[in-house]
Formats: sequence, structure tokens, C-alpha cells
Amino acid sequence: MAIHPTALVDPSAELDPSVEVGPFSVIGPNVKIGAGSVIKSHVVINGHTEIGENNEIYQFASVGEANQDKKYKGEPTRLVIGDSNVIRENATIHRGTVQDQGITIIGSGNLFMASTHIGHDCVVGDNNIMANYAALAGHVTLGDNVILGGYTGIHQFCQVNSYSMCGMGSMVSKDVPRFIMVSGNPAKAHGMNFEGMRRRGTPKEVIRALKNAYKSVYLKGLTLESVLSELEQSSDYSIPEVAKFVISIRASERGIIR
Repeated sequence: MAIHPTALVDPSAELDPSVEVGPFSVIGPNVKIGAGSVIKSHVVINGHTEIGENNEIYQFASVGEANQDKKYKGEPTRLVIGDSNVIRENATIHRGTVQDQGITIIGSGNLFMASTHIGHDCVVGDNNIMANYAALAGHVTLGDNVILGGYTGIHQFCQVNSYSMCGMGSMVSKDVPRFIMVSGNPAKAHGMNFEGMRRRGTPKEVIRALKNAYKSVYLKGLTLESVLSELEQSSDYSIPEVAKFVISIRASERGIIR
């Protein structure tokens, strides 16, 4: 185990023998770190925190620290992080609260750029990118393959669904449906991420169906319930991507950005 002599690692922490820990890093007693992970210099990892394999955590990141909820009274809540994430300089990721499920969950393959923040009780999926200073308030759900531009802020309890994008400086206070691109303060919808779909090889007929679904929800001026019912009865609803778009709207509790 390559632990720098200036690092402070609690004897009860569980680190795989292949883990590297850089100078002046601090790892607390209830931390578990999986094989191949690299903890660079001046990192602090605390709390009941479980980190998977092949993660990279850069200098001055704070991972698993007590959350910023005033109701928090030191309960042994948790943070669980998957595999192959990159957590850059000054990023902060906080553990959960007993007012929710008591756990913050991070998936795999994510890139959290410098000074990003993930608040308590968030659930973050896989392969997301949060650019510099993007922040999730408490209880936020982030899907898979989401891109948050720099300085984006997501309000507590919001859902940002898979394959969506938030432009730089977006202030998001309602849910973002699957595939939708938003920007602005307050954020508004500006189409679907069709370019991303093309890069992933999405068939033309699927893109066509999603374009029609977008027009129905955002451009026709109809009530949301009537539009969703119309889409659910259409032949396009048999296309999984269209169905998932509709389901992401149906699942919204805060209302969607339109």
C-alpha cells in the first residue's frame, strides 16, 4: 500500500493494498476504499464513506464530511461512491441525513470538475459531467449521462433526468425531463440534446419521434396532461426513448421546466 508518510490514515480504515494515498491527506476511521483508487495530496475523507475501485480524488477535495443541514446532529449517515470516478480539486461531497434515507449515493464513471458540490442525500447516476462550480443542493437526483455546465445550480429535491444538459450558469428550480437542454436564470428549455443522440448513434427514426414529442410538450401550448395522454396513445410511444421521455415527466413532483 503506497501511503505517503505524512498522510494520516486511521488504523481502522479499510483500504485495499493497491490504494495510493498522497502527502498530507487525512482518512477517517469508517472509510473503505477499493482497489486501484488514488487519493492525491491534501484530501480529506471522513464519515461512514465507502469508495469503490479505480477512483481518482484530487488535492483539497472533501469527501464524506458532515453535511450542511442545520438539522444534522452527528448521526452516522453514509456516503457510497462507485467505480472509476474522477473528483477534482476542491470538490465537496457530503453524506446523507436521517430526514431522508441517510445516504448520499454516487454511481460510476462520473467526472466532477474543480469546486463542484454534491449535497446531502443526493443520488447521482453514471457517466455524468459536472463542470467547474456546478452544485447540487440536498436531495437532488441526477440521472445518467447528464452534463451540467459551469456554475449550474440545482435546487433541492429536483430531478435532472438522463441525457439532459444544463448550460453554463443555469439556475434549475424544477425538474429537467430526459433528453432536454435547459439554460438561463431561471432555466428554460431550449430543445433536446439531438447532437448528443447522433454521436451515440441514435437511429434517425428515434430522433424524429423525439422531435415530435418535444414539439407536443413545449410548442403546442396545450395542457401537460392532455399532451402526455396524446403521446401515450400514439404509435411513437412504442419507441422506448419516447416512452422514457414521457415517464420522466410523469414522475415529476416539482413540475418540469418548460
